[in-house]
Amino acid sequence: MTYQAGSPFDSIESAHEFIALLEESVREARRDVEADVHRESTSQFPRRLEALRTALYSMEKLELHMNKSRRILNDLRSLRRLLFEERTAKPKPLTDAKTQTSLPTSSPPEMSPFNWEA
Repeated sequence: MTYQAGSPFDSIESAHEFIALLEESVREARRDVEADVHRESTSQFPRRLEALRTALYSMEKLELHMNKSRRILNDLRSLRRLLFEERTAKPKPLTDAKTQTSLPTSSPPEMSPFNWEA
């Protein structure tokens, strides 16, 4: 397998866009099959109707998987931005009005969700 520059999976963002486009294509195909099922519901060919229903079921599952994949890629993109500090705006430290001291903006290391050893 050779590497092609500019493939849909060069980055999380491009993979996210690809999955979103694929999800839309699956949604359109599912609508077409739904129309076929509706049209064939009065047909004299029950095997054809059953095949269309099976295809519709598979497309519905595929659409759900595409949706989940898109959401997972979105989560990965957010985590990468958090871990590598790619956010553009830095949060300002909170101050206590009585003591005018800065409060920590993140949880202590033992409470961090990324400290898996604790």
